[in-house]
Amino acid sequence: MKKIVTLLLTIILLTSCSDTKPELTLVNSTGKINHLLVVIKNTQWQGEVGDEIRKILGSPVLGLPQPETQFNVTQVAPEYFGSMFKTSRSVLYISIGNEDKFLIQKDIYAKPQRIIQIIGKDNISIAHLIQKHQNELIAVFKNNDLYSTQKMLNKDLWDKEKLKTFKSLGIQLNIPKKYRMVDDNGAFLWMRNPISSGSMNIIVYSFPILSDEDLKGNNIVSMRDSIGKKYIPGGPEGSYMITEAAYSPHIFDVNLNGRKAYEIRGKWEVQGDFMAGPFLNYTVIDEKNNRLIVVEGFTYAPAVDKRDYMFELEAVLKTLKIN
Repeated sequence: MKKIVTLLLTIILLTSCSDTKPELTLVNSTGKINHLLVVIKNTQWQGEVGDEIRKILGSPVLGLPQPETQFNVTQVAPEYFGSMFKTSRSVLYISIGNEDKFLIQKDIYAKPQRIIQIIGKDNISIAHLIQKHQNELIAVFKNNDLYSTQKMLNKDLWDKEKLKTFKSLGIQLNIPKKYRMVDDNGAFLWMRNPISSGSMNIIVYSFPILSDEDLKGNNIVSMRDSIGKKYIPGGPEGSYMITEAAYSPHIFDVNLNGRKAYEIRGKWEVQGDFMAGPFLNYTVIDEKNNRLIVVEGFTYAPAVDKRDYMFELEAVLKTLKIN
């Protein structure tokens, strides 16, 4: 009898343990940065819904010398959305349903992954939802790509304690070791990543806030030009980097890791030379220390697309932390 009771208790314990389901391990998501899979019927893709999607996803990235779209888009019909496509990092799924819905799903088939489902009663409703949520749609996919890029870049970083400018300014920035040192004098840092078509560059510096005028966009651009004149020479003697005079930069109020900042996207050129390219500048207001902290990325890559280069620089710059 004692043996039977012991056997029953063992079976109960084993059964209760088996009720605990193991945590599902997701595979790594696939796909290039700034690439998006759109799951939609062919007839919808060729009609007004597809037109609306292309208008939004195909809008140009600000600040680039030549027009480049927000995303490269691949379309697939729902019946072909099988295992080969389900691990895509960014998926926009369009379908007809009983009610209108805009749904954001996280890590369904892979990780990291964002799937946005847009469900409408008809094509007109779907087009309206796309228009209504266009900014959110772009932001969700861009932020997931930024996270993926940062995760990849953060595998091998410069030691922040060994960088003079970081120590003197009291800041941190995750800069990959593939970027080589150009200058680090305690007040100004410049690192460069050589690429086949040119280079990607990161610079860091600060300015004191002397008056409210220093917080205005035009003054920030003037400060930027003074740094170019002082630290970033061109090829010919006496030449240096400036903000392109014929192109007004795009300036936005943003929040960067909890701090008020300005995002500036524009084009640079070398005064007295023919070099030029896009730049992305974050000027952060450090009220406690009454100063502006500036982190900037700029690319020199003539005759090739620059969107993805600038996107990588954005991923690096957005790791900024002020101690």
